[in-house]
Amino acid sequence: MTVNVVGIGGSLRTDSQSERALRIVLAGAAEAGARTTAFSGPDLVLPFYDPAESDRPEAAKRLVELLRQADGVVLVSPGYHGTVSGLVKNALDYVEDLRGDERPYLDGRAVGCVATAQGWQASVTTLTALRSIVHALRGWPTPLGAAINSTQAEFHGDDECTDKQVADTLRTIGRQVAEFAIDRAS
Repeated sequence: MTVNVVGIGGSLRTDSQSERALRIVLAGAAEAGARTTAFSGPDLVLPFYDPAESDRPEAAKRLVELLRQADGVVLVSPGYHGTVSGLVKNALDYVEDLRGDERPYLDGRAVGCVATAQGWQASVTTLTALRSIVHALRGWPTPLGAAINSTQAEFHGDDECTDKQVADTLRTIGRQVAEFAIDRAS
């Protein structure tokens, strides 16, 4: 059975370190048999979430529909001032549009969490914030998450990292998301 894993993350900078990390996690999910979709970079430029607004822009409708159909989710955020970036947080605010669904919010979905920052403090606190958000949205954070200090590990191309252990960890997170979704669907 093929499951859908949606990855959300990155920054406004095309091909950012967090977007490259997202691609490695999604590669791990694909290796486990998942169909993957990335929602990153320019996709994340959405109007501030307004729960009273009923007419969503196309990009927001696409995000909500991708999440509605997702069996698993991956979140990768750069650490800005010790927490989740505004772009990623705003995208996650749109999950509120799933509140009335049969599977509300991220209910029953495994969610892999990764934070990248130029230092351990910001990467660790950002990872903690992501995991807290996932709990609030009724998702299941994978047992393994990653806080990446981008001064010690750099990403190049679609799936290269200067630290093999970091790359292996990211692929493992992707596999955990996909395997949980496959087990749940069985």
